[in-house]
Amino acid sequence: MVNSSHEAMHRIFQEDPGIFTRTFRSLGVSFPDPVAVSLLPTDLTELKPLERRLDTLLRVDTAEGGGYLLAVEAQGRRDVAKESSWAYYLAHLRAKYGLGPVLLVVCQDEATALWAQGPFRIGPPQWPSLLVRPLVLGPHNVPVVTDASVAARDVPLAAFSAITHGRKPNAPAILHALATALKSVDEETATIFSELTELGLGNTPAAQVWRDLMAVDLSFFRSETSQRLRSEGRAEGQAEAVLLILDRRGLLLTDEAVHRIRTCTDPDTLHHWLERAITATTTEDLFTQH
Repeated sequence: MVNSSHEAMHRIFQEDPGIFTRTFRSLGVSFPDPVAVSLLPTDLTELKPLERRLDTLLRVDTAEGGGYLLAVEAQGRRDVAKESSWAYYLAHLRAKYGLGPVLLVVCQDEATALWAQGPFRIGPPQWPSLLVRPLVLGPHNVPVVTDASVAARDVPLAAFSAITHGRKPNAPAILHALATALKSVDEETATIFSELTELGLGNTPAAQVWRDLMAVDLSFFRSETSQRLRSEGRAEGQAEAVLLILDRRGLLLTDEAVHRIRTCTDPDTLHHWLERAITATTTEDLFTQH
Protein backbone atom coordinates (compact mmCIF):
# COMPACT_ATOMS: atom_id res chain seq x y z
CA MET A 1 0.00 0.00 0.00
CA VAL A 2 1.52 3.32 -1.03
CA ASN A 3 1.52 6.00 1.63
CA SER A 4 2.32 9.34 0.00
CA SER A 5 1.59 11.43 -3.07
CA HIS A 6 5.32 11.31 -3.85
CA GLU A 7 5.18 7.54 -4.27
CA ALA A 8 1.82 7.34 -6.01
CA MET A 9 3.00 8.60 -9.39
CA HIS A 10 5.87 6.18 -9.90
CA ARG A 11 3.72 3.32 -8.57
CA ILE A 12 1.59 3.79 -11.67
CA PHE A 13 4.67 2.91 -13.73
CA GLN A 14 5.11 -0.22 -11.64
CA GLU A 15 1.49 -1.26 -12.21
CA ASP A 16 1.74 -0.68 -15.97
CA PRO A 17 5.28 -0.09 -17.30
CA GLY A 18 3.91 0.14 -20.84
CA ILE A 19 2.57 3.58 -20.02
CA PHE A 20 6.14 4.85 -20.44
CA THR A 21 6.41 3.91 -24.11
CA ARG A 22 2.83 4.93 -24.90
CA THR A 23 3.18 8.35 -23.35
CA PHE A 24 6.49 9.27 -24.94
CA ARG A 25 5.46 7.93 -28.32
CA SER A 26 2.72 10.56 -28.30
CA LEU A 27 5.43 13.16 -27.59
CA GLY A 28 7.58 12.05 -30.52
CA VAL A 29 10.11 9.99 -28.53
CA SER A 30 9.99 6.36 -29.65
CA PHE A 31 10.87 3.46 -27.36
CA PRO A 32 10.17 -0.17 -28.29
CA ASP A 33 7.29 -1.82 -26.45
CA PRO A 34 8.42 -3.93 -23.48
CA VAL A 35 8.08 -7.70 -23.60
CA ALA A 36 9.26 -8.16 -20.00
CA VAL A 37 9.80 -5.79 -17.09
CA SER A 38 11.64 -6.48 -13.83
CA LEU A 39 11.57 -4.36 -10.69
CA LEU A 40 15.17 -3.81 -9.52
CA PRO A 41 16.52 -2.68 -6.13
CA THR A 42 16.45 1.10 -5.80
CA ASP A 43 19.37 1.28 -3.35
CA LEU A 44 22.43 2.78 -5.03
CA THR A 45 24.42 3.10 -1.80
CA GLU A 46 28.12 2.23 -1.97
CA LEU A 47 30.35 0.99 0.85
CA LYS A 48 30.91 4.55 2.00
CA PRO A 49 28.22 5.86 4.36
CA LEU A 50 26.40 7.83 1.67
CA GLU A 51 22.89 6.66 0.91
CA ARG A 52 21.41 7.24 -2.54
CA ARG A 53 18.02 5.88 -3.52
CA LEU A 54 15.88 6.12 -6.59
CA ASP A 55 12.11 6.11 -6.40
CA THR A 56 11.65 3.28 -8.91
CA LEU A 57 14.07 1.24 -11.02
CA LEU A 58 12.84 -1.08 -13.76
CA ARG A 59 14.68 -3.28 -16.22
CA VAL A 60 12.85 -3.23 -19.54
CA ASP A 61 13.52 -6.02 -22.04
CA THR A 62 12.41 -5.57 -25.63
CA ALA A 63 11.86 -7.85 -28.60
CA GLU A 64 14.91 -6.35 -30.29
CA GLY A 65 17.09 -7.63 -27.46
CA GLY A 66 19.24 -5.83 -24.92
CA GLY A 67 16.71 -3.54 -23.33
CA TYR A 68 17.39 -0.64 -20.99
CA LEU A 69 16.94 0.55 -17.42
CA LEU A 70 14.15 2.95 -16.50
CA ALA A 71 14.95 5.04 -13.42
CA VAL A 72 11.97 7.05 -12.16
CA GLU A 73 12.29 10.08 -9.90
CA ALA A 74 9.39 12.16 -8.53
CA GLN A 75 10.53 15.78 -8.17
CA GLY A 76 8.45 18.29 -6.24
CA ARG A 77 10.67 21.37 -6.57
CA ARG A 78 13.81 22.70 -8.21
CA ASP A 79 16.92 21.30 -6.52
CA VAL A 80 20.33 22.06 -8.03
CA ALA A 81 21.89 19.23 -6.00
CA LYS A 82 19.92 16.80 -8.15
CA GLU A 83 22.04 17.65 -11.18
CA SER A 84 25.07 15.83 -9.78
CA SER A 85 22.94 13.13 -8.09
CA TRP A 86 21.27 12.24 -11.37
CA ALA A 87 24.64 12.06 -13.13
CA TYR A 88 25.82 9.69 -10.40
CA TYR A 89 22.72 7.52 -10.73
CA LEU A 90 23.13 7.12 -14.47
CA ALA A 91 26.86 6.33 -14.34
CA HIS A 92 26.39 3.90 -11.45
CA LEU A 93 23.53 2.06 -13.15
CA ARG A 94 25.48 1.73 -16.39
CA ALA A 95 28.46 0.28 -14.55
CA LYS A 96 26.38 -2.05 -12.34
CA TYR A 97 23.95 -3.51 -14.88
CA GLY A 98 25.74 -2.97 -18.21
CA LEU A 99 22.58 -1.49 -19.72
CA GLY A 100 21.81 2.01 -20.93
CA PRO A 101 19.80 3.88 -18.28
CA VAL A 102 16.96 6.29 -19.00
CA LEU A 103 16.12 8.83 -16.29
CA LEU A 104 12.45 9.77 -16.10
CA VAL A 105 11.55 12.70 -13.84
CA VAL A 106 7.90 13.16 -12.86
CA CYS A 107 6.69 16.62 -11.78
CA GLN A 108 3.36 18.06 -10.70
CA ASP A 109 4.07 21.69 -11.55
CA GLU A 110 5.23 23.17 -14.82
CA ALA A 111 8.12 25.29 -13.48
CA THR A 112 9.80 22.28 -11.90
CA ALA A 113 9.19 20.19 -15.01
CA LEU A 114 10.80 22.77 -17.32
CA TRP A 115 13.85 23.00 -15.05
CA ALA A 116 14.18 19.21 -14.79
CA GLN A 117 14.44 18.86 -18.57
CA GLY A 118 17.98 20.23 -18.44
CA PRO A 119 20.25 19.42 -20.11
CA PHE A 120 22.74 19.46 -17.23
CA ARG A 121 26.40 19.66 -18.20
CA ILE A 122 28.88 18.15 -15.77
CA GLY A 123 32.35 19.62 -16.17
CA PRO A 124 33.89 22.90 -17.33
CA PRO A 125 31.76 24.84 -19.85
CA GLN A 126 34.39 24.56 -22.59
CA TRP A 127 34.40 20.75 -22.38
CA PRO A 128 31.68 19.10 -20.26
CA SER A 129 32.46 15.46 -19.58
CA LEU A 130 28.87 14.40 -18.94
CA LEU A 131 25.52 15.54 -20.28
CA VAL A 132 22.43 14.60 -18.28
CA ARG A 133 19.19 14.75 -20.25
CA PRO A 134 16.20 13.51 -18.25
CA LEU A 135 12.91 12.71 -19.86
CA VAL A 136 10.26 14.69 -18.00
CA LEU A 137 6.54 14.19 -17.49
CA GLY A 138 4.44 16.94 -16.00
CA PRO A 139 1.38 19.10 -16.61
CA HIS A 140 3.13 20.71 -19.58
CA ASN A 141 3.20 17.53 -21.67
CA VAL A 142 0.99 14.83 -20.11
CA PRO A 143 -2.25 14.64 -22.10
CA VAL A 144 -5.38 16.07 -20.48
CA VAL A 145 -7.88 13.19 -20.54
CA THR A 146 -11.45 14.44 -20.13
CA ASP A 147 -13.14 11.94 -22.44
CA ALA A 148 -14.35 8.84 -20.57
CA SER A 149 -13.96 6.60 -23.64
CA VAL A 150 -10.33 7.70 -24.03
CA ALA A 151 -9.72 7.14 -20.32
CA ALA A 152 -11.22 3.64 -20.55
CA ARG A 153 -8.76 2.70 -23.29
CA ASP A 154 -5.80 3.55 -21.06
CA VAL A 155 -6.71 3.74 -17.38
CA PRO A 156 -3.10 4.15 -16.11
CA LEU A 157 -2.53 7.13 -18.41
CA ALA A 158 -5.88 8.61 -17.31
CA ALA A 159 -4.85 8.25 -13.66
CA PHE A 160 -1.51 9.85 -14.41
CA SER A 161 -3.29 12.69 -16.20
CA ALA A 162 -5.47 13.24 -13.13
CA ILE A 163 -2.45 13.37 -10.82
CA THR A 164 -0.25 15.69 -12.88
CA HIS A 165 -3.13 18.07 -13.64
CA GLY A 166 -4.63 17.88 -10.17
CA ARG A 167 -4.01 21.58 -9.49
CA LYS A 168 -5.55 22.79 -12.76
CA PRO A 169 -9.09 24.23 -13.18
CA ASN A 170 -10.06 21.31 -15.43
CA ALA A 171 -9.16 18.72 -12.78
CA PRO A 172 -12.84 17.84 -12.02
CA ALA A 173 -13.49 17.00 -15.67
CA ILE A 174 -10.41 14.75 -15.75
CA LEU A 175 -11.49 13.04 -12.54
CA HIS A 176 -15.02 12.44 -13.83
CA ALA A 177 -13.61 10.79 -16.96
CA LEU A 178 -11.35 8.56 -14.87
CA ALA A 179 -14.17 7.63 -12.49
CA THR A 180 -16.32 6.58 -15.43
CA ALA A 181 -13.45 4.59 -16.94
CA LEU A 182 -12.89 2.66 -13.70
CA LYS A 183 -16.38 1.19 -14.03
CA SER A 184 -15.19 -0.67 -17.14
CA VAL A 185 -12.35 -2.57 -15.43
CA ASP A 186 -12.32 -5.31 -12.82
CA GLU A 187 -12.83 -4.38 -9.19
CA GLU A 188 -9.21 -5.02 -8.13
CA THR A 189 -7.77 -2.81 -10.87
CA ALA A 190 -10.31 -0.09 -10.11
CA THR A 191 -9.40 -0.15 -6.43
CA ILE A 192 -5.67 0.08 -7.15
CA PHE A 193 -5.96 3.09 -9.44
CA SER A 194 -8.59 4.75 -7.28
CA GLU A 195 -6.21 4.65 -4.30
CA LEU A 196 -3.18 5.70 -6.35
CA THR A 197 -5.10 8.68 -7.74
CA GLU A 198 -6.25 9.84 -4.32
CA LEU A 199 -2.74 9.56 -2.90
CA GLY A 200 -1.23 11.31 -5.90
CA LEU A 201 -3.61 14.25 -5.54
CA GLY A 202 -2.37 14.82 -1.97
CA ASN A 203 -4.04 17.72 -0.18
CA THR A 204 -5.30 19.49 -3.29
CA PRO A 205 -8.99 20.48 -3.60
CA ALA A 206 -9.20 17.90 -6.38
CA ALA A 207 -8.60 15.17 -3.79
CA GLN A 208 -11.94 15.91 -2.14
CA VAL A 209 -13.66 15.90 -5.54
CA TRP A 210 -12.16 12.46 -6.13
CA ARG A 211 -13.25 11.14 -2.74
CA ASP A 212 -16.82 12.31 -3.43
CA LEU A 213 -16.81 10.59 -6.82
CA MET A 214 -15.48 7.36 -5.38
CA ALA A 215 -18.10 7.34 -2.64
CA VAL A 216 -20.65 6.89 -5.41
CA ASP A 217 -18.85 5.24 -8.31
CA LEU A 218 -16.82 2.58 -6.52
CA SER A 219 -18.98 2.01 -3.47
CA PHE A 220 -20.17 -1.34 -2.25
CA PHE A 221 -23.24 -1.44 -4.44
CA ARG A 222 -21.04 -2.03 -7.51
CA SER A 223 -19.02 -4.86 -6.02
CA GLU A 224 -19.51 -8.47 -7.00
CA THR A 225 -20.58 -9.26 -3.45
CA SER A 226 -23.40 -6.73 -3.47
CA GLN A 227 -24.63 -7.84 -6.87
CA ARG A 228 -24.71 -11.43 -5.69
CA LEU A 229 -26.63 -10.45 -2.55
CA ARG A 230 -29.25 -8.63 -4.59
CA SER A 231 -29.70 -11.49 -7.03
CA GLU A 232 -30.11 -13.96 -4.18
CA GLY A 233 -32.64 -11.71 -2.46
CA ARG A 234 -30.77 -11.57 0.83
CA ALA A 235 -32.40 -8.61 2.53
CA GLU A 236 -29.82 -8.32 5.28
CA GLY A 237 -27.00 -7.85 2.80
CA GLN A 238 -28.99 -5.31 0.81
CA ALA A 239 -29.75 -3.30 3.93
CA GLU A 240 -26.06 -3.20 4.90
CA ALA A 241 -25.18 -2.06 1.36
CA VAL A 242 -27.65 0.84 1.65
CA LEU A 243 -26.19 1.87 5.00
CA LEU A 244 -22.64 1.62 3.68
CA ILE A 245 -23.37 3.90 0.71
CA LEU A 246 -25.06 6.50 2.90
CA ASP A 247 -22.18 6.40 5.37
CA ARG A 248 -19.50 6.76 2.67
CA ARG A 249 -21.38 9.70 1.19
CA GLY A 250 -21.32 11.40 4.59
CA LEU A 251 -25.09 11.54 5.09
CA LEU A 252 -26.47 11.70 8.62
CA LEU A 253 -27.91 8.37 9.76
CA THR A 254 -30.43 8.60 12.59
CA ASP A 255 -31.19 5.61 14.79
CA GLU A 256 -34.68 5.57 13.37
CA ALA A 257 -33.42 5.42 9.78
CA VAL A 258 -30.93 2.67 10.58
CA HIS A 259 -33.63 0.63 12.28
CA ARG A 260 -36.06 1.10 9.38
CA ILE A 261 -33.48 -0.02 6.82
CA ARG A 262 -32.23 -3.02 8.79
CA THR A 263 -35.70 -4.33 9.62
CA CYS A 264 -37.01 -4.11 6.08
CA THR A 265 -37.43 -7.57 4.53
CA ASP A 266 -38.82 -6.63 1.11
CA PRO A 267 -36.11 -7.08 -1.56
CA ASP A 268 -37.80 -4.68 -4.01
CA THR A 269 -37.99 -1.90 -1.43
CA LEU A 270 -34.37 -2.44 -0.42
CA HIS A 271 -33.26 -2.42 -4.05
CA HIS A 272 -35.17 0.84 -4.56
CA TRP A 273 -33.45 2.34 -1.51
CA LEU A 274 -30.10 1.08 -2.80
CA GLU A 275 -30.54 2.99 -6.05
CA ARG A 276 -31.92 6.05 -4.23
CA ALA A 277 -28.89 6.11 -1.86
CA ILE A 278 -26.60 6.94 -4.79
CA THR A 279 -28.10 10.40 -5.38
CA ALA A 280 -29.93 11.23 -2.14
CA THR A 281 -28.87 14.50 -0.52
CA THR A 282 -30.31 13.49 2.88
CA THR A 283 -31.26 10.18 4.46
CA GLU A 284 -34.91 11.29 4.41
CA ASP A 285 -34.77 11.46 0.59
CA LEU A 286 -34.39 7.71 0.66
CA PHE A 287 -37.94 7.22 1.90
CA THR A 288 -39.65 10.06 0.00
CA GLN A 289 -42.20 8.92 -2.56
CA HIS A 290 -41.90 10.55 -5.97
